[in-house]
This record gives sequence, C-alpha cells and structure tokens, in this order.
Amino acid sequence: MPHSCPRKRRTGRPRSVETDRAILDAARAALVDLGWGRFTMGDVAARAGVAKTTLYRRWANKNELVVDAVAVLFDELELPDRGSLQADIEDVVLQFGRLLERPETKTALMAVVAESTADAALRERIRTAIVDRQIQLVVLGRARAQDRGELPADPPDHDGARAAAETVGLIFDVIAGTVVHRTLVSAEPVDTVWARRLATVLLTGLAGLG
Repeated sequence: MPHSCPRKRRTGRPRSVETDRAILDAARAALVDLGWGRFTMGDVAARAGVAKTTLYRRWANKNELVVDAVAVLFDELELPDRGSLQADIEDVVLQFGRLLERPETKTALMAVVAESTADAALRERIRTAIVDRQIQLVVLGRARAQDRGELPADPPDHDGARAAAETVGLIFDVIAGTVVHRTLVSAEPVDTVWARRLATVLLTGLAGLG
C-alpha cells in the first residue's frame, strides 16, 4: 500500500489577529478622514503602525482592504431569538440601522458600492465578504420561524431548495435595500416604530398596515 504524502508545513509567520484588527480600524478611520479619493495604503499603514509591505501581504489593493474593513463591522450583526418572527425582524433591522449610522460604516460602504459599479471583481468581493455572510441571518431566522410553525416547511426536493434560496435572497434584498435607502439616501432614522412597520409589511403585505 503506498504511503500517503506528508503535509507541507506552512512557512513564514502566522498572521497576527491584533495586526489585522489595527489595519482594518485604521482603514475605516482613514476613509472617514480622507474620503475614497485621498485614501492610500501608505496612510493606512502609518496609522496602523505597520510597514506598507505588511498590508500588501494581506490585501492586493485598497478595494480589497476596504471591503474587509466593512465586512468586520457587518459581522457584528446577530439574530437573538426574540420568540417570534416579527420580533426577530425588528431586532435585526434596528441593529442594522444603528450600524449604518456609524460614520465609519456609512463612509466605507458608500465608497465601495460606488466603486463597484465599474468593477466586477469588487462587486464579487462585496458579495462573498459581506452579502453571502449576512444572508445567513435570514436563513437562521426563517428556519427558526419554521420550527415555531410561523412559516411552512420547505418541500424536501430540489425545487423546494431552489425556491427556498430564492425566498431567502428576496427577504435579504428587501430588508437590506430598505434599511440602506432609509439611512444612507433618505437620512431618516431607523427607530422602533419604523422597524415594526417594516416587519409588518414583510409578514402581512401592505394590507397589514391598515
């Protein structure tokens, strides 16, 4: 019986979590202070107290760096079990609204979205680093509601799985698009009353508003 090949050992020093955090913090601060046009990898390196080569070993360019700096903020979103689908939606909407009100989130997100309109690779990185990860909150909330009997179970076949994925994507688009528009375009607050009304529209349609 042939011997299995030994695993190659990784060479070089492992990445430092503290260094990564310092760089991502510095990137968001630089965006707020300088804007996208004057933002440079050199400035971020100086703010983080690291060599510029340290940044380029982790990120090929400022687009990648800024997307990851934003993604870390979005990873703060959680979906605690509030006992009902209505309450779960309201909770995550309020969290999302508070996140988008922070200057570093607002500036970084608007910058990368604007740049991505002419950069397909950047759009894909936004999808994989931010959107695909946050869609899991919808998957969790929907499954939890199905377990409570608030939503019907998905048919156990390929068509059912495809329909479920399409539904999850639509729910995410509605919530994310509406909250982003309200905070970043209309500059209106995402408060408890508004979150409740949005959740009501999602669950009952426009007729539910009376």
